[in-house]
Amino acid sequence: MNTIAVQSVPSSAVHRTAPAVPAPPAGAGPAQDSTPLGSLIRAHRLRIGLTQRELADLSTISVRAIRDLEQGKARRPRTDTVRLMADALRLGPRARAALEAAAQQGRGTGGGWAEPPAPPTALHAMAGRAGEEAVLAGELAAATERLVNVVGLAGSGKTRLALAVAERLHGMGLPVLWHAFPGSPAEYLSCHERELTERLIVLAAYLFGFDAGPDESAAGETAALAELLGEAPALLVLDGAPAVAPRVDRLTGLLRACPGLRLLVTSDAPWGVPGERIFLLSPLEVPEEGADPGENPAVRVFLDHVRRARPEFTAGPAELERAAGVCRVLDGHPGALAAAASWLVVYDLAALCRTLAEDPAALLEHLGGAGGGSGLRGTLLERLDRLPAGPRALLDALCAAPGGGRPGPDRGRELADLTALTGLALPECGRLLRELLLSGAVRAEHRDGTSRFRVLGPVRAAWARRAGATAAAH
Repeated sequence: MNTIAVQSVPSSAVHRTAPAVPAPPAGAGPAQDSTPLGSLIRAHRLRIGLTQRELADLSTISVRAIRDLEQGKARRPRTDTVRLMADALRLGPRARAALEAAAQQGRGTGGGWAEPPAPPTALHAMAGRAGEEAVLAGELAAATERLVNVVGLAGSGKTRLALAVAERLHGMGLPVLWHAFPGSPAEYLSCHERELTERLIVLAAYLFGFDAGPDESAAGETAALAELLGEAPALLVLDGAPAVAPRVDRLTGLLRACPGLRLLVTSDAPWGVPGERIFLLSPLEVPEEGADPGENPAVRVFLDHVRRARPEFTAGPAELERAAGVCRVLDGHPGALAAAASWLVVYDLAALCRTLAEDPAALLEHLGGAGGGSGLRGTLLERLDRLPAGPRALLDALCAAPGGGRPGPDRGRELADLTALTGLALPECGRLLRELLLSGAVRAEHRDGTSRFRVLGPVRAAWARRAGATAAAH
């Protein structure tokens, strides 16, 4: 590696006699906010007459990374970076030791950023997810998991949970880098600087192979971001990631280059890559018949949406029971609860309950947003249409079974019931059921040593509505 650097250095630079730190050329004053490490790199580079591009070629470090180091934006460089830089600059033992000491000083300042980037600001409070938040934050803070993929049905609250986890980790001092893919729900106010936002766009495109430019250009940008992160703990959130998995070589390369980095992903389906921790986010728990609904998380979320539609609304005993009924019909699915509550600008709660009892699918569109997009029902169907043929056939069978298409909550079936319903062997039925569970279409309940599985109310309603429309068309 050293011989490459020696052979590549221009002869004029090697044989030039110059003071240890010459006066910089005109227009090349000290970098603003430079660190001791950045000042040393720049001084040594100027001493042997190299541009940042020439130093990048010699060291195999990107121009962006060198610029960030010299300007003090990257303060915790990786050990390999310091070594490559010292080799390219042809430093003697004392100068090399000084460079390494400056790098170590930067690592000991408590962060590689002047101010650690913060997660976006959530627009609404979160209810009923304290357990999930604690588990995810604990795993990511301790780095027992470095790649967590939160999967679930559209509208289940994946983004809001990721915001809460990111906020907790940022409170522990971790920089939080947040990238939202196109189509992600706008549930927050981003606070990243434009330059960092652009870098994360390049990084995401590189990881998924979407980059249109030269491979080495995107790789250089990714390497520069790795220098910003250094070896310190940091959280990268990829919100609304596409169904296609990223390129494994690039993903593992990023995790290897940034040993302190944790990835928190929200997506509709698992990636199926090594080291992935799949975290299935189910809808909120709903109140049992006859139970007090006042403190139930699904009811609280529904009433919060109700008050946005009708600020004057007050929940007496009768309204609380109706709200509990809505939550049971919609299985506590946060997106469906929001869609139903939006109709209260024209309905009262009693009329809403009657309509849901007759045809829940009719209310799975946000009234306020009916003019744009496909609505919740279309989003659910779009996700389910991507299922392989086997899980879709099982979903058809579950929805077509006696009682499976009725409004209201499904009591669920045990795995043995499903094998009898489909005629499939237990292993095959279990495999298909797992696919439906990971898609979010089916919910599992484990009580008294028994596991029961049921299709979510919003899914059954959307599935039945489309099946009826297809039958009518034929």
